Amino acid sequence: MVNNPDGSVTRLVTLPSTAPSPDHTTHIPVLSKDITVNPDKNLWVRVFLPREARDSTPPAAGAAKKLPLIVYFHGGGFVICSAATTIFHDLCALMAAEIGAVVVSVEYRLAPEHRLPAAYEDGVETLKWIKSSGEAWVSEYADVSRCYLMGSSAGGNLAYFAGLHVADSVADLEPLKIRGMILHHPFFGGIHRSGSEVRLENDGVLPLCSTDLMWELALPEGVDRDHEYSNPMAKNASEHCSKIRRVGCKFLVAGCEGDLLHDRQVEFVEMLKGNGVEVEAVFERGDCHALFGHVKKFMA
Repeated sequence: MVNNPDGSVTRLVTLPSTAPSPDHTTHIPVLSKDITVNPDKNLWVRVFLPREARDSTPPAAGAAKKLPLIVYFHGGGFVICSAATTIFHDLCALMAAEIGAVVVSVEYRLAPEHRLPAAYEDGVETLKWIKSSGEAWVSEYADVSRCYLMGSSAGGNLAYFAGLHVADSVADLEPLKIRGMILHHPFFGGIHRSGSEVRLENDGVLPLCSTDLMWELALPEGVDRDHEYSNPMAKNASEHCSKIRRVGCKFLVAGCEGDLLHDRQVEFVEMLKGNGVEVEAVFERGDCHALFGHVKKFMA
């Protein structure tokens, strides 16, 4: 990654990407298509629909027969990756198939060209779009009253703050209702090094120098890593949790002991519990990512 004089960066590594598969004549188990939300921001979503739902004739009628809705935010430290990045495309397709859900994966603006809270604002705009767009795969097949915000790494951070941003105006989103937040290895930081950050400083997947750089590029200029966007445990914790309780949604936080971010995630869970928020925590040993069984149970 190379810093440019205008404040942008040149991303030297291009990760594999996958095109959507909207053609219902194929035999793949999950269909997907891209839809523009706001062309001025290049904000778009990739919608995933289980093929068996699309092939039902007529489409399932009534909210009780519709599928739950997952609004998903990809990872990448707010700086890299896309909703089209293969690992996130495959994850969303697998969730749609295994859980039986409509998944809306959000292509939000990246830092440093668009520093936080730009990504949070894109998350909020997407929720408003879901409410009012009339997009057929959402309106016909998704029960928007069973909506879950989910994200991996930076996407987990984004899901949390997008939820906070709409907490005072949830009535404006109806009939969309946020039932829960699913944070998969959420990306949080802070000024003081945690135990897992020291222990895994030179981790081959996510070294400490990488998280430092991502926060430097993503946070608003002039703030430190104890800003609430990075460290929700340091500031405004009780206020945030009060908003979450008013929304009435529950949390699933999933991580693993081999993750440099592990201790931050544990602290985040304890913050939620200490402020009366319903939360289930699943921390696996080592570095495995055993998630789907927990998600399906959580959404039941």
